[in-house]
Amino acid sequence: MANQLGQTGEKVARNYLKKQGYKILEKNFRCSIGEIDIIAQDKSTIVFIEVKTRRSNLIQPFESVGFKKQEKLRSLAEYYLQEKDYLDKEVRFDILSIIYNNQGQQIEHLKDAF
Repeated sequence: MANQLGQTGEKVARNYLKKQGYKILEKNFRCSIGEIDIIAQDKSTIVFIEVKTRRSNLIQPFESVGFKKQEKLRSLAEYYLQEKDYLDKEVRFDILSIIYNNQGQQIEHLKDAF
């Protein structure tokens, strides 16, 4: 279960994505492998989105999505695509970073992050 900061960040991320024209398909999609924060559709592309929320920008949130996490997200995506019979769809992996600091809230959207 996500902590309060994480839950707030995911809500901000969903609102941001909707304003960008994305259709939210799933939030916190869970299966035996793990969880994907947001699954959305950007035109004809299925987008798997990892949301990282922090109170400081000493380490950029997207830096915490290393190789192991990327591999896990790929496995989760494959499971989801098979489950929904979306194997013919184009896919993309994005990271959405949200940082809360003295300047307020900063959002950085890395499309096709890996």
